[in-house]
Amino acid sequence: MANNHHDTGYKELFSHPEFVQQLIEGFAPTEIAQLMDFSTLTLHSGNYITPLFEEKFEDLVWSVEVQWDGSHHEIYLYLLLEFQSTVDNAMPIRLMHYVACFYDHLIKEKATTAGKGLPPVFPIVLYNGKNRWTAKQDIYDMVTPEPPEFLRPFQPHLRYYLVDEGAFSNVELIKRHTALSAVFGIEQASSRDDLQAAVNRIVAIIEQTPNKARLDKVITRWLKRHLFRLGAELGLSSINSLTENQSMLAENLQSWVQKERSEAIREGKIEGMIQGKLEGKLEGKLEGIHEGELKAKHQVATNLIARTEMDDQTIADIAELPVETIAQLRTKASQ
Repeated sequence: MANNHHDTGYKELFSHPEFVQQLIEGFAPTEIAQLMDFSTLTLHSGNYITPLFEEKFEDLVWSVEVQWDGSHHEIYLYLLLEFQSTVDNAMPIRLMHYVACFYDHLIKEKATTAGKGLPPVFPIVLYNGKNRWTAKQDIYDMVTPEPPEFLRPFQPHLRYYLVDEGAFSNVELIKRHTALSAVFGIEQASSRDDLQAAVNRIVAIIEQTPNKARLDKVITRWLKRHLFRLGAELGLSSINSLTENQSMLAENLQSWVQKERSEAIREGKIEGMIQGKLEGKLEGKLEGIHEGELKAKHQVATNLIARTEMDDQTIADIAELPVETIAQLRTKASQ
C-alpha cells in the first residue's frame, strides 16, 4: 500500500457530530439516514488496530441509535479516511481486519460477549484522490475465479460504503448546501477562482449556522491545513476566522498565484540568459532564454507535484504549461 499519508484535518472535522450527520444524510443511502437518531451520536476513541497491521491512516468510530422492526438498536459507524494519491486495491482486506479488531476490542472491553453477539457495523471509506476509486468494495469480489456454488457460502463477505469526493460535480455539492459539501468543494477546486468561490460558499453557510463561532473556528483550522498542504504562502497565522478575514484571504490567494507565476518567469529568464551568454551568439541567447523559461516552468511544476496536493489543472495554471505536460511530469515523478 502506498504510504502518502498527510494531515488532512479531516479527523478533527469528523470528531464533531454535525459533520458525521452531514456525511450520512448527504452522501449515504437515504434509507440508512432515515433510520438514525443523530442526537444519539457518540464518539468512541481508541486504537483498534493490532501492531502487526499498524499503518498511518485516520479512522473514527461513532455509535448511533437506529430504529427498525419497532425497536431501537445501537450500530457503529466505522469511518476510514483514505487520503492517498493512488487507489488501494487491498481495501476490502484492510476493512475486514479493522472491523475484526474493533469487534475484538468490544469483547475485551466487555461491551458485549461472543455469546451475546456483535452489534452491526456500517464501514465507510471517505476518499479524496484525483483518480476515481476502482477497488472492489466487497472482499468476496476479490475471490477469483468465482468458486462453484457449493463453496460460495464459505467465502468471506464484508462490504464497505464508498464516498468518493471527486465523483460529485460542483453542482451536486452546491445542492447539498452543507458545510461538509463546501469542504469537498474546496478540496476539488481546480483553479484560484474555483477555490475562492468555494471559500465564499462555506463562509455563507457558516453565517447561517446557529453555532456560527464554533463552526467558524473548526472550518478555519481545516482550511489553513488544506492551504498549507497546497504549498500556499499566505501568512496563514494571521487568519483566525473565515467570516472576519474573508477579504484578507481573497487578497492573499490572488497574491499567491501571481507570485508563483512571477517566480517561474524570473527563474526561467535568468537561467536562459546565462545559457545564452555561454553560447556567445544572439541566437544562443534567445534559445537559451526560451529553454531556460521552459526548464524553470518544468521545475516549478515538478516541485508542486512532489510537495503539494494540487491537481494537474491548478499546477498547469501556475506553471503556465499545458495540462498534458503536467500529466507527463506526474507520471515521470511516480516512476
